[in-house]
Amino acid sequence: MNTPDAKRVLEAALICASQPLPLPDLRALFADEVGSDTLRSLLDELGREWDGRGVELVAVASGWRFQSRPEMATYLARLNPERPPRYSRALMETLAIIAYRQPVTRGDIEEIRGVAVAASIIKQLEDRGWIEAIGYREAIGRPALLATSRQFLDDLGLTSLAQLPVLDSTGDLPSLAVADDDGVAQTTLAFAESGFGPADLDPDPDHLHPTEPAEPPATDPAPLEPHA
Repeated sequence: MNTPDAKRVLEAALICASQPLPLPDLRALFADEVGSDTLRSLLDELGREWDGRGVELVAVASGWRFQSRPEMATYLARLNPERPPRYSRALMETLAIIAYRQPVTRGDIEEIRGVAVAASIIKQLEDRGWIEAIGYREAIGRPALLATSRQFLDDLGLTSLAQLPVLDSTGDLPSLAVADDDGVAQTTLAFAESGFGPADLDPDPDHLHPTEPAEPPATDPAPLEPHA
């Protein structure tokens, strides 16, 4: 298979997929006869070919996907007149703490915020797929350790936690754009207006555990034939 044909296969699969496609799935398109390095090169070329269009090819935590560009949101929102979900300040504070201090317990969050965290807030974040329990602290009651999920990274358009905005000393927390359920319109997660500042969070990302798209080790087969 030559390079243009391979890119057409990738393009069709990515456009038709309902979820981001990781490298193993993309390799399966070619019966594992195309290696990871070659696939990345093809994906880079395909992404450049979509430059200047209303849709872009991006890498997120779970793999690769096509999505609308942010500047298209105003127009696409007219196809779905329902108002995007609005999130309370308490929910945004909770999410910000989990994102920058994970893993944390509900008690940790309450200590930082200085107020109790309603169970409904944790449930809403879990239902949205943005956080999950990754274990339990060896303490009285064995409280759950909460961390952000791959879905959180996917909705932010990130491949790892290391790409979260860096906290500074201005007193404001960063704002992040999160895709809605349809992956088109976007909602702004305003970490600003939170009532607590970067001093309450850990500005050092070294404790974060970046998440990369899953990929099994393999020897890269021979590159594709050049197009005649």
